[in-house]
Amino acid sequence: MKLQEAKIKYIQTWGSLATSWGINKTMAQVHALLLVSSEPLSADDIMDMLKISRGNVNMNVRALIDWGIVRKEFVVGERKEFFVADKDIWELFKQVTKERKRREVEPVLKVLDELKNDIEEESDEATQFKKLMGDLSSVTNTVNGILDKAIKADEHWLLSSFTKMVKK
Repeated sequence: MKLQEAKIKYIQTWGSLATSWGINKTMAQVHALLLVSSEPLSADDIMDMLKISRGNVNMNVRALIDWGIVRKEFVVGERKEFFVADKDIWELFKQVTKERKRREVEPVLKVLDELKNDIEEESDEATQFKKLMGDLSSVTNTVNGILDKAIKADEHWLLSSFTKMVKK
């Protein structure tokens, strides 16, 4: 397989897999393209390579910048904006984990705590509901703590910890 064919297959596969994780297919393909590109790419480059509209490129690049996994890069002599993806996969993992934690886990914790603490009713059903919310909050807090450790950890610590868990 030639390099260009491999890159195209990776971009297509990454886009398809990403939908399983709740990520927009086009966003994943834009990120994959930037990840495998050896040079910064302009919106026009991305449009041409992925056969998508300028609006779609701009919307997805902005979202990737908001996620902290793509950045603008200045190219001497060019007026266009160019974009690059961080190539450090460990840093990418940590940044995505950090953002998913902030966008998904922390709001759930807030709602669970509100639900657990704001019920004024005193009945068996209310008690069971409060206990359920407390149990869900406890599990979610544990996951949140694990994610915090993953974000702060170095690659070797996390991989060795994960390997130990799997062996047990």
